[in-house]
Amino acid sequence: MHAYRTHNCAQLSADNVGETVRLSGWVHRKRDFGGVLFVDLRDHFGITQIVADEDSPALEVLDRLRAESVVTIDGEVKARSADTVNPKLETGDIEVFARAITLQSAAEELPLPVADELDYPEHIRLKYRFLDLRRETMHRNIMLRSQVITSLRKRMTDQGFTEFQTPILTASSPEGARDFLVPSRMHPNNFYALPQAPQMFKQMLMVSGFDRYFQIAPCFRDEDLRADRSLEFYQLDFEMSFVTQEDVFQALEPVLAGTFEEFADGKTVTKSGEFPRIPYAEAIMKFGTDKPDLRNPLIISDVTSHFEKSGFGLFEKIVGGGGVVRVVPAPNTADKSRKFFDDMNNWARSEGFAGLGYVTRKGGEFGGPIAKNHGPERMEELYNELGLGPDDGLFFAAGKEKDAAKLAGAARTQVGEQLELIEQGCYKFCWIVDFPMFEYDEEAKKVDFSHNPFSMPQGEMEALETMDPLEIKAWQYDIVCNGYELSSGAIRNHRPDIMYKAFELAGYDNATVDKEFGGMIEAFKLGAPPHGGSAPGIDRIVMLLAGEEAIREVIAFPMNQKGEDLMMGAPSKATLAQLRELALRVVEQPQKPNSQEG
Repeated sequence: MHAYRTHNCAQLSADNVGETVRLSGWVHRKRDFGGVLFVDLRDHFGITQIVADEDSPALEVLDRLRAESVVTIDGEVKARSADTVNPKLETGDIEVFARAITLQSAAEELPLPVADELDYPEHIRLKYRFLDLRRETMHRNIMLRSQVITSLRKRMTDQGFTEFQTPILTASSPEGARDFLVPSRMHPNNFYALPQAPQMFKQMLMVSGFDRYFQIAPCFRDEDLRADRSLEFYQLDFEMSFVTQEDVFQALEPVLAGTFEEFADGKTVTKSGEFPRIPYAEAIMKFGTDKPDLRNPLIISDVTSHFEKSGFGLFEKIVGGGGVVRVVPAPNTADKSRKFFDDMNNWARSEGFAGLGYVTRKGGEFGGPIAKNHGPERMEELYNELGLGPDDGLFFAAGKEKDAAKLAGAARTQVGEQLELIEQGCYKFCWIVDFPMFEYDEEAKKVDFSHNPFSMPQGEMEALETMDPLEIKAWQYDIVCNGYELSSGAIRNHRPDIMYKAFELAGYDNATVDKEFGGMIEAFKLGAPPHGGSAPGIDRIVMLLAGEEAIREVIAFPMNQKGEDLMMGAPSKATLAQLRELALRVVEQPQKPNSQEG
């Protein structure tokens, strides 16, 4: 017999009744029925019920053990009576009568329970992550992550992509987020950087003559953390040669749609080939964001023209100063009290906005200061244009175009959630396309790149030479699911002459481009194919499939919101010997004043 087990804890069934078996696992739960002890024994695979009575030598040992102790049980498989069968367990038809026990490891008092998945403070969950991972939900999430990655990898190879690995120690990137720097012992006073993404390397692979690359790539960015972003993360990084934007879409849609369908657990998924393509300008107009949640049916509208001359002086003044007025409908809110609308206004202020105006309507009667000053006839005209009904309310966001769009987008989400309009049980994908190549930097008072400076401009050199830079679109695209950006991507600018010209419009001379991006430029001068790709985030994909709201729930060993690994104690101070070996000296940061002192 094997030293630890003949079966795992999800393997036994009625077919094994009468057999002598050996199981190993953790003591999950204990139930004492006065001389008869029932123990749920748990391993990676599942749970088996162990029974120990007064005739069992295991009773005394099991009785004194704490939960999460590790034991090996020898025993006989017996059928449960019909009234004690547990259909929730794979082994619910049987139980094992313990005849012998070996204690492998006794657990001390637990800092958090495993069997009962109670809410616990995050710092305790992260400090004792190995315990947290024993919980059913976390264990299932991490297994889901592995299965999703396996599925993605297979779908990519089935499409003719080849998996390559790119360096972890590389050069610092002059753009994007902050780099994590790694001091070099062999080259004192010099530093490597951890890759923010394998962007340069995957493009170099295309220049090297490989056709379809992918990897499950680790990436590192020294930026502030939030629920859907971490200091280190993984992405399905891929690149393709001799492709158009449409080719990239046709390659990625079946991978994502297929993976989501595989793990959707009954939820509907946008079919491959049916992902809507929404121009960036339209997304900002209709949804107030380039990450629209299409489960929300509410659509933002521009009503600026209605307030060019209006009895509502505030809006007229905003419009006269070049601002805009955007509205978000609040359908069927006749039964809502004034408090609902006031609460929305207070919410907007709590989010840092000046406020959120509103109009109420009940049985065709308008209410609120905006309607009173704008007048019922003009309000009727506005409602008719928007196709709103006699019991629909309306929220207003007014100001500079970017500010109004941002408020309207946030309000659209808030109204959709408050009125329970968000469609459940589905994953809705879309592409955001036609991003602007350039934007005007108000602070620097100059034209600069809007997003990725290495995207190919639509119209290529002719567009750069003949069009207003602010009108040029880029072959750049994002893929969005349920309001989460899963990735950005682009058809790359592979021609040095077009790259020099694009940077020239943004105020950079050729010498600067050569200095900052010399490796890429030199490669492109020696024959580069047209190429493009993208990099969907693994953590966000699994988060969505697991139904979680934070990526730390689908990462085995995440950091806290301060970027600290509480379990391993990172980051930590280096020893003096380590610093000397690296030729480094630490600059002590000034102490923050005690908040209790004057």
